[in-house]
Amino acid sequence: MIQELNTPNKVVGAKQVRRALKDGRVARFYMAMDADPRLLQPLVQAAVNQQVPVEQVPTMKDLGGACGIAVGSAVAALLK
Repeated sequence: MIQELNTPNKVVGAKQVRRALKDGRVARFYMAMDADPRLLQPLVQAAVNQQVPVEQVPTMKDLGGACGIAVGSAVAALLK
């Protein structure tokens, strides 16, 4: 499933994911298990409230790599 993030139809990072969730544009939400829970909790709650599937990725490095960026990422989202 994480291979889906290798497309241009995604957003990466908490700010962009938060904005996409607010706008109702998220098809699938990805979160890194080693990210700060204080950052993840409100985003996961918003995704669950909108009935968006939530996928867990082991590390921020794995998620960043799947998104095609050179740094780790706590969250990412595949857009509709």
